[in-house]
Amino acid sequence: MAALFTGKVLTGNREREEVETERELNRALENKVLLLYFGSGQCPRCRRFSPVLKDFFLRLTDEFYVERASQLGLVYVSRDETEEQQRAFLRTMPKRWLALPFGDTFKREMELRFGVAEVPAVVVLKPTGEVILENAVEEIQRLGPSCFRNWQEAAELVDRNFLLAQDFEEWSPRSITDPFRRLRYKVEKAREEEEKKGRKEEGEESL
Repeated sequence: MAALFTGKVLTGNREREEVETERELNRALENKVLLLYFGSGQCPRCRRFSPVLKDFFLRLTDEFYVERASQLGLVYVSRDETEEQQRAFLRTMPKRWLALPFGDTFKREMELRFGVAEVPAVVVLKPTGEVILENAVEEIQRLGPSCFRNWQEAAELVDRNFLLAQDFEEWSPRSITDPFRRLRYKVEKAREEEEKKGRKEEGEESL
């Protein structure tokens, strides 16, 4: 996904921190569903929707709600009239949000690429840059955080936090302790086979 912003600068949502190197972008956006939020702090419809989007994002990424952040990133593409308006709006939004710098001409290119005519608009992208949804505003309002699961499946994300060793083939996630039970079973099974082999060898020697 960082390829979308190659040669561009994104800013972090605190202290005007710039996120511009390929390594930093990869760390921030790799293996994630990306939301491009086209909006404005002055637009009445955006003012109604932005708190909904903020709550949506926090419930999927903030440690207050979840033990680990979902594979979700967001870049704000502003239609604010001034840089101060953009900064004031972002100060009320989650720290994990990134933003295109105010006045960046790349904004217009992105609006044309993704067919954004009105705000608010939320374009949902796979890590490859392919579009999952052209505008998810209505879906976010209607379904809330539960719609992320559909995006995650559509994006075919690899959940590296729960990636199991190949030994656990055909594993189904029935409970969090299931992998450990299976591993213990394999160890005990191997021990039984070893003991059985030892008893058999002892029996042959006694004949």
